[in-house]
Amino acid sequence: MITKRINKKNMILSIFAGFFVIFFLIFYIWHQAESVRIGYKTKDLEDEIARLNGDIEQLETQKASLLSLDRVEQMAKQELRMALPSKKQIIFEKDDEGFGLQYQ
Repeated sequence: MITKRINKKNMILSIFAGFFVIFFLIFYIWHQAESVRIGYKTKDLEDEIARLNGDIEQLETQKASLLSLDRVEQMAKQELRMALPSKKQIIFEKDDEGFGLQYQ
């Protein structure tokens, strides 16, 4: 039987090529795993943005209802016991643009 001797240079080159292929495969798998992780993180952040936008809409609606003029007037009359001014308290005063309304 004839055996072929492998010289040192070819063996080192083969080992180097093997390590390079293994390194490339490990790098490729890591890159794909990171891409998937970033995709999941992006989806989580998009869901959080949607949730926060919903919260903002709800808070703006609540703000509008709390600041409505009807509600403010009702609170002024009932809780603070305020009343509309009488006709004696209203003074009409002429200004540069026309007539203005002034309370005493």
